[in-house]
Amino acid sequence: MYLVTSAAAAAEPTTGVAGWAAHLVDVFGGPGAGLAIALENLFPPLPSEVILPLTGFAAGQGVISLFSALLWTTLGSVVGAAALYGIGRAVGRERMYALWGRLPLVKVSDLEKTEAWFQRHGTKAVLIGRMVPIFRSLISVPAGVERMRLPVFLSLTAVGSLAWNSVLVLAGYWLGERWDLVETYVGVISKVVLAAAVTAVAAYVVVRLRGRGRGPGRGRHRDRERRTEIEQAR
Repeated sequence: MYLVTSAAAAAEPTTGVAGWAAHLVDVFGGPGAGLAIALENLFPPLPSEVILPLTGFAAGQGVISLFSALLWTTLGSVVGAAALYGIGRAVGRERMYALWGRLPLVKVSDLEKTEAWFQRHGTKAVLIGRMVPIFRSLISVPAGVERMRLPVFLSLTAVGSLAWNSVLVLAGYWLGERWDLVETYVGVISKVVLAAAVTAVAAYVVVRLRGRGRGPGRGRHRDRERRTEIEQAR
């Protein structure tokens, strides 16, 4: 049974990411869904809110079993996250500091604070981060940079990914031909998270620019005070 031919026309994904994911599931079954999710972790523009509900829809149509859908998508999440973890570990702490020091409008102290925060809350960050759109992929990189113990990282990633995948796969399974509704609602959440992140970055840049603008003024003020003190001493 093929996913793209067994459902009503309105639910037949044949183009775009959905069509690509449906083809992988049709050809490779559960491993195809796992491959799609592994690539989604490496390339966040590939939306899990499309791939996972579609995989659940495929399970509902009997193309694969529900157990296979959950098993392979979670395994794909762990494999993709492990690859990003490896990239972060390869970059390492020293290179990260060197790269950070070359960026405009940032301070090494900001990275030090972020590192200290991750050392205190890293396990929670990885676990919860796997269930937050956009950050679910990115959180693997700092875990690698900080050299979080690999068994701990993989365990937390598996648990968090299983929770996230289960919600979206089961939604697609239960919604059937309306599986694409999941994309609509999760897409809204993703946009809100992205907007919040962009706003935070913009606020950070504004604060840094204002700080730079005030810096020379303070310097000139201190220079005038020194000159006044020298003149008074004479």
